[in-house]
Amino acid sequence: MSMGKALHQMSASAERCAAGDGEAIVGARSDEARPTRHGTVGAGPNLLAQVLARENMQRAWKRVKANKGAAGVDGLDIAATGRYLVTALPTIRDQVMAGTYRPSPVRRVGIPKPDGSERELGIPTVVDRLIQQAVLQVLQPLLDPTFSEHSHGFRPGRRARDAVLAAQQYVQQGYRVVVDVDLEKFFDRVNHDVLIERLMKRIGDAGMIRLIRSFLNAGIMHNGVLAERERGTPQGGPLSPLLANVLLDEVDRELERRGHRFARYADDCNIYVRSRKAGERVMALLKRLYDKLRLTINVSKSAVASAFGRKFLGYELWQGPRDEIKRAVSYKAQATFKQRIRELTRRTCGRSMTELIEPLRRYMLGWKAYFGLAQTPGVWRRLDEWIRHRLRAIQLKHWKRGKTMYRELLALGASAKVARLVAANSRRWWHNSRLALNNVLTIAYFDGLGVPRLS
Repeated sequence: MSMGKALHQMSASAERCAAGDGEAIVGARSDEARPTRHGTVGAGPNLLAQVLARENMQRAWKRVKANKGAAGVDGLDIAATGRYLVTALPTIRDQVMAGTYRPSPVRRVGIPKPDGSERELGIPTVVDRLIQQAVLQVLQPLLDPTFSEHSHGFRPGRRARDAVLAAQQYVQQGYRVVVDVDLEKFFDRVNHDVLIERLMKRIGDAGMIRLIRSFLNAGIMHNGVLAERERGTPQGGPLSPLLANVLLDEVDRELERRGHRFARYADDCNIYVRSRKAGERVMALLKRLYDKLRLTINVSKSAVASAFGRKFLGYELWQGPRDEIKRAVSYKAQATFKQRIRELTRRTCGRSMTELIEPLRRYMLGWKAYFGLAQTPGVWRRLDEWIRHRLRAIQLKHWKRGKTMYRELLALGASAKVARLVAANSRRWWHNSRLALNNVLTIAYFDGLGVPRLS
């Protein structure tokens, strides 16, 4: 039996169950079923039946496969889980509907951060990721319309660039003091009881609440040791971002009620005011609001300061001619970018130029796509020149001997004088990788190799 047939059989049973309870067939919608701005969204078919419907589960499986990802504590990767689900899926479905499904513990991994610390990720099993993704696909269309317009993180049709553009607009309007708030280990410190209480105000479905609670209570496995979990929604599961928005929307609504100008992306929130005194009042308000949610502001990363020079989602704002506010890549983001380029273009990597350029190309294109809002063409040009300088040095090292350099440079159209000059200093790769060599290994040469331009 294929995975598709298993999903088909499972969903047919789920739909019969829903119809037998006197509820509409999965997929039925009406204008009356649409949630109010901040009301409960339990109207309509049983939410668990919607989660387990064939079409929803198939979309969830496609998304989980597309995201790839590592195996959880059970050691089953995507392919192995697909084979397992062919026979296990009906049982899992019955357990979810009966409220007896128990997610496996998440596998804890640490992702190094530029400052030397680690970001903790919790990797659920592929089966649990499938169910979480299916739950997300049902809840997000219901909950997302109730969130604040100032919230931009992990929402359909919204991106980090929207938050950056909003921040720029507020500063341009004269709100040039920012209350920059960072929550201390937010995803690791979410209080389960507080979150479930906020969730119950929005979801009138006991089965769905019970399932979400079971995911929150799943323990953490690290180095073979199982630890119980009383708080936190570890990053790594599909549901965590949506649950974070549910919890933090309460703060958004209070800031809206008071008429503040702000932009939030996940746990990063910037509020823009006209004076430091007003900023201090807002900071005190936020501390009270977060205390109610049992969250803690990271004092070392939070501040009331000038909006210029403060990092927000990797960007900084600066004041251009005629008082125009412009966007730039933060110095920290530039430093992280250059460090990663150094790692990708080590002269001792032992790879050919073609093998080296492919991962470099992917990284540069992704970085350029994210920071494409930056209004600093001079920075882009300098970074491009620096990257090409490194690549020229690598090419010279690949040629190694002066005779090889001389021959290859002549083949590329260099004059005999330039070729001799470079070959005479065959071991000074970095020094040789500029000046005369720029006219041989040109920008067009690297374009032909597939090296992207930032500028």
